[in-house]
Amino acid sequence: MTDADLGLPLPLPVPSPEMQDRLSRRRSAPAQALAAPGPSPAEVARILALGARTPDHGKLFPWRFVVMGPRTRGELAAALIPLAARQPGPDKARAVLGKLTAAPVTILVVSAPVPDPKVPRWEQELSAGAVCMNLEHAAGALGYSASWITDWYSYDREALALYGVGEDERVAGFVHIGTLAEPPLERPRPDMTALTVWRD
Repeated sequence: MTDADLGLPLPLPVPSPEMQDRLSRRRSAPAQALAAPGPSPAEVARILALGARTPDHGKLFPWRFVVMGPRTRGELAAALIPLAARQPGPDKARAVLGKLTAAPVTILVVSAPVPDPKVPRWEQELSAGAVCMNLEHAAGALGYSASWITDWYSYDREALALYGVGEDERVAGFVHIGTLAEPPLERPRPDMTALTVWRD
């Protein structure tokens, strides 16, 4: 988008069976099962551009991205092993590091709130979460599978320093992207009648 595009009208929504089908089958992939092929650099750029089209009160862009390939994630996993030993379940903490290294590409989404008197921090963090969901949909639209996860290494302060996450920032998620050899299994879904109230 260029400055010349600003203010131009966008098309109004039209019924899209394809999008409805995509949403009706949305399922996070098992992170450890994601393998090559993964998105090319041009495809990653497209996924990021689509992901950034998210609700953002105040147009603050209160998030940023770190695109990680296998080498970077391998180095991070190795650096996280000593930190895993301090977790409540050290063996499990080490085991989940496999989620960090399996996929061809990972996008780290960092919630980076911007001080603003009109836009609460909570709304900015919700925007970062919406970015993660958009990235997953964008990856699916390009024919890939994705897994949006966190884990103990998203909250450990020493771990955050390894990724360059600042004191006033948080990890919104690691979005792992790749290809599945087999389709994921369906999981339980909520009873919408129990969760929804209709009011005239």
